[in-house]
Amino acid sequence: MLLGEIFELVQLVFVVAFTVFLANCVDYDILFANKFVNHTDSSKVTLPDAFLPVDVCSARIRDNVFVIFILIISGVFWLHRLVKFIYNICCYWEIRSFYINALKMSMADLPYFTWQEVQARIIEIQKEHQICIHKKELTELDIYHRILRFKNYMVAMVNKSLLPVRFRLPQLGDTVFYTRGLKYNFELIFFWGPGSLFENEWSLKPEYKRGGNRLELADRLSSRILWIGIANLLLCPVILIWQILYAFFSYTEVIKREPGSLGARCWSLYGRFYLRHFNELDHELMSRLSKGYKASSKYMNCFMSPLLTVVAKNVAFFAGSILAVLIALTIYDEDVLAVEHVLSSITLLGVCITVCRSFIPDKHMVFCPEQLLKVILAHIHYMPDHWQGNAHRYETRDEFAQLFQYKAVFILEELLSPVITPFILIFCLRRKSLEIIDFFRNFTVDVVGVGDTCSFAQMDVRQHGHPAWMSAGKTEASIYQQAEDGKTELSLMHFAITNPHWQPPRESTHFISLLKEKVHREAAVGQQGVIAENPAFTSTHSFQSDSEPRSLIANLLIGPPSLASLHLGREGSINPVSIGVSEGASALRSLSPVSTSLHLRGSYPSARLPRPDHPAVVAGRAMTGSGTDARTISSGSSAWEGQLTSMILSEYASTEMSIHALYMHEMHKQQSRGEVSRHTWHRQESDESSESVNEDIEATRNFPRSSTFPTTSHQEGAAHQSGSHRRYGGTSDPGSFRAQRTPRMPMGGWSEENQMGRHHDPVPEEGSEDELPPHIHKVT
Repeated sequence: MLLGEIFELVQLVFVVAFTVFLANCVDYDILFANKFVNHTDSSKVTLPDAFLPVDVCSARIRDNVFVIFILIISGVFWLHRLVKFIYNICCYWEIRSFYINALKMSMADLPYFTWQEVQARIIEIQKEHQICIHKKELTELDIYHRILRFKNYMVAMVNKSLLPVRFRLPQLGDTVFYTRGLKYNFELIFFWGPGSLFENEWSLKPEYKRGGNRLELADRLSSRILWIGIANLLLCPVILIWQILYAFFSYTEVIKREPGSLGARCWSLYGRFYLRHFNELDHELMSRLSKGYKASSKYMNCFMSPLLTVVAKNVAFFAGSILAVLIALTIYDEDVLAVEHVLSSITLLGVCITVCRSFIPDKHMVFCPEQLLKVILAHIHYMPDHWQGNAHRYETRDEFAQLFQYKAVFILEELLSPVITPFILIFCLRRKSLEIIDFFRNFTVDVVGVGDTCSFAQMDVRQHGHPAWMSAGKTEASIYQQAEDGKTELSLMHFAITNPHWQPPRESTHFISLLKEKVHREAAVGQQGVIAENPAFTSTHSFQSDSEPRSLIANLLIGPPSLASLHLGREGSINPVSIGVSEGASALRSLSPVSTSLHLRGSYPSARLPRPDHPAVVAGRAMTGSGTDARTISSGSSAWEGQLTSMILSEYASTEMSIHALYMHEMHKQQSRGEVSRHTWHRQESDESSESVNEDIEATRNFPRSSTFPTTSHQEGAAHQSGSHRRYGGTSDPGSFRAQRTPRMPMGGWSEENQMGRHHDPVPEEGSEDELPPHIHKVT
């Protein structure tokens, strides 16, 4: 990481210096042989002959005002990066000292430790040395909150469609534009820039926690966004030139070597935030998305246009014919290459053929989009409702392309980012200033020992659960407070499986236990031969094909004791017998290619998992007995066995999460069947309905429809003292009221009328027409 930052500084100097040199210090007439050079010793033209003398070069640079301006801006930016680099060196040194002195991990052994083991050591060190002075013990969730504080906010804002990244354009329809430059500006405005909403890395400014001056704060934020947008607009030429040069130097060689690389796909930046769980680390997200890459590529390749295929075949034939002749002539006489533009023609024809081949589908490919979409869902865990049953439609394909885009589209968006970003900030983000202020106030909680965090990241189904996602009767959240797309429930399940020692709140514990019980019960029913009518089988039945009598998840659910009986429970207990079953191994191998890369076939015959008496499993049982998660094993009879066992158990956890994700989506589909629902993929800016609808949170059929920010008047209540979390201006005591849907209002949910049964402690504020006291809410 440190070495990478050093080379980034060197790259910046190289790109600027090399570009200025090419623009001012090269005589291109000599280079292109348009002008002859007199030589005394040789008639051969050399490369230095095309270089201008130093005095001429420096004079041309001094006379060019634009070049001087570019150099000044680049110098200022380089100095900023240098200061940041020096600061990071100090941070890296502190991190290194923490690992060596506190965690007792040497730098040589650090690559062999898993994240779970590092996390376990931090928790143990807290008990002994109180590295966090505000609380006696740290939990896994506390550690994740410290690392992912700002990213959880960004995930929540994308989930609630608060960020202006989706647009409807003429001729193009619905499009998504979310680039690294736009993300940088969002983070600059919200988190760490001058005048941002946070006063430091762990605390929201006090004025943003109160609702009385929300209009004034919104005007202030709007003004700040305007000035940042203007600054982006002024720096647009410089940033655009840098983006073009950097892309040219980075991708030209790759395109020449692998022209088809532009036709490859990658997960878009928007897709990574849309698909990310709350409290999911970067390496966990990338591991999950990488497992779904192959199935996603196959799905997108299903939509090949027959007309485009015919055109591509013929263009490839014509280009190949010309290329074949040129290659034959070159083999016969290499002087053919000296003819002008022959070498360029060979290169361009090769690129043309490669591009055409990317549009020609494999003749053995089978069109099965529904099955592929199920496989994708097993890995990415999130999918709009209206995709199910419509996987064969081009509309679904186009929407999925917004998450899984061409590499060429990614490069083009980054090149256009300096031009488009200022207008998004000035004309789109500014209009959401009040909603942003309300969001940070309503969805920020103070966690002892952690600081201010996003309340969605608490993954509390009572506060942010959605009744349509198996939270009916357990959630008290209004539509405004609900996370969309089952984000709270899926994130909770993912975090619980990844961290089996974590103790969630009582409501969340009940939700997890009930869900696991249902999944295991469905698996047991499947073993009795009646699985064909239950949700788990319904969601996995589409995996099957004529050539595969038993599919991935069905293999795990209805086969002999495999993952269905491998219960990674709260105490981290593992059934060793189930680990040795070949059916589980084959299913695991079909889910992820990791086993292939680990050469499991060479280590264990028939690609079986370790036997119960294998040293790695014995070490796992020993770790389990000592109270340590078996997935944190990094030692055994050898370092290889420890890492292999840790990888296998991690794969089982990933497979377990895939099963639960499929089951939850199938249950959501069944619960929502017959309802007139508005899908969250096309959320509107506000709900057009203004009717007041009474809602019974115990109901299991009538679920609230998801939308962008349909707002209800805020639930207010007396301060409730109980635990270590504090909520600002958000919800009231959950035990003092039943969730009730009220008339729709602007996003903040502030009502001018006091409702019966609501009380609050008055806090003196400056007089304003939107004055309303804050609500301090402590939850366990």
